[in-house]
Amino acid sequence: MSQRKIPEKWQSSVRAAKAVQVAFDMDEKLQYQIRREALDNGLSPSDQIRHILTLPTAAKPKRPRLTVSLSPEDYAYLAERYGLRPEQQLEIKHRVMDELLAYSRQQLDEG
Repeated sequence: MSQRKIPEKWQSSVRAAKAVQVAFDMDEKLQYQIRREALDNGLSPSDQIRHILTLPTAAKPKRPRLTVSLSPEDYAYLAERYGLRPEQQLEIKHRVMDELLAYSRQQLDEG
C-alpha cells in the first residue's frame, strides 16, 4: 500500500492531530485564578497555561468563540421556549445568540 503525500495546507492539522490533550484536576480557586488571568489577558485558559509554562501560542485566536453543547432535550426545551420546532436548530441557534447578546448588553448597562 503506497503512502500518499499530505497536501501542504493540511500539514498543520496533522501536527495538531498528533498533540495530546492533558487535563489537570486542581483546586477550584487555582482554576478560577488561571481562567481569570486568561480572561484578563484575552487568552483561552489553554493558552494561559501555555503562557505560564512559556510554551508558544498562536498570535491570535483563529476563531474566538463561546461554546455550549446542546442535547436533543435542550433543543426541545428551547424550541418550546421560542415557539419553534426542535428540528429548526439553525433558527434556535439564532434565537440563543440574540438572547445572549441581549443578556450581555443588559449586564454592561447595569455594570
